[in-house]
Amino acid sequence: MVNNMRKFSLIAVVAVILIIAIAVLIHLETQSAVQPSASVTGSNPISTGPSRVPFVGCKSDGQMGPMEAPTDNSKVLPIAAEAAQRLAYYQSDKSFGVLAPRGWYCFGTYGSSSNNLYVSPHPINSDNLFSGKWRGFAGPVVQLSTSYGDTSGRFSVAQTIARVFPAHKPFVSHVIEEGIEPASSFPFGPYPNDKLTYKNSEIVEYETPAHTEGLGTNSFLKIDANPISGVAILMGQPADLVQLSVRLSPDQVNLTSSIIQQVERDTAHP
Repeated sequence: MVNNMRKFSLIAVVAVILIIAIAVLIHLETQSAVQPSASVTGSNPISTGPSRVPFVGCKSDGQMGPMEAPTDNSKVLPIAAEAAQRLAYYQSDKSFGVLAPRGWYCFGTYGSSSNNLYVSPHPINSDNLFSGKWRGFAGPVVQLSTSYGDTSGRFSVAQTIARVFPAHKPFVSHVIEEGIEPASSFPFGPYPNDKLTYKNSEIVEYETPAHTEGLGTNSFLKIDANPISGVAILMGQPADLVQLSVRLSPDQVNLTSSIIQQVERDTAHP
């Protein structure tokens, strides 16, 4: 009789333990179904658009005389909303457009060999742009240039190809064979301190460090204490060269990638 009672008590204890364990499991499953996991609640992906930015038309001057600034509606672009709130889309009548910080000044130049768009936080003296004595911009500035490979712009195109587009070396060879510019004007190989990131054989992103000559200073951006970033793009046959050079202040430098990526999108669908 005693043994039977002991067996019954043991069975009862085991049953109670099983009931408690089942109840705990049900509670945990209910909690996990109600509360999202940490990986979901903790992730706040940055929106990549579409985001609206204001359009700013830029006056220009060149071979056919002064041209008024174009007008357009605001642009809807695939960029992060946080960046869009600080950027505007600048464009002259003869150039691709370019993103740059809001509230800046802009001016374009154009001719048979190339066109250029400059965007600066300071008013741009157009007389300087056509002066042979002017040495370029110091401080923050954005420059977007297109050089044409079937005009006298081919010399600029060939110089950049020699530096960063080895797959297009025959273009450089043809320009050298003309005998107008010596071969020494077209050194092959990248600038020693430039950091290059190839997207393909026609697109290369670059960074020229501070106080250093490089692809970034092959523009109207003078060497100074901040680096220059941008992208060089070959388009068409014979090759035209689109080059973006961006130097922003430290508090705005995180906008650089949005500026570069938009130029890449624009040139992919001109």
